[in-house]
Amino acid sequence: MADHNLPLNPTLTFKHISVHMVHVLARLQAKRLVQEQLRNAGVRVSLVPPREISAKAQVYLQSHPELYREALARAHLIDDAEGQRKARQKLRREQLARLDRPVAPTGGR
Repeated sequence: MADHNLPLNPTLTFKHISVHMVHVLARLQAKRLVQEQLRNAGVRVSLVPPREISAKAQVYLQSHPELYREALARAHLIDDAEGQRKARQKLRREQLARLDRPVAPTGGR
């Protein structure tokens, strides 16, 4: 089994995405690359059992640890995008809250 304890840079910690997400992203990329290799070899991927693709992806991931670094970079991009989305959402809520406030009557009638 692959050593999933790659040293991650502690200065690049992020809150919303765990280390597990990095491993998931790396496995997904390995699976895509294995499927691409199978297609290039003329194999119909839909006819290959998923367990076989997963096993090949695991072997591929073990021999290509750079996928973890790419996955970490992708996770940071996802985290940044999520932070920006939440900031926009917070700003929009504040704008809507200002619109919902009752307008104080002015000294008229």
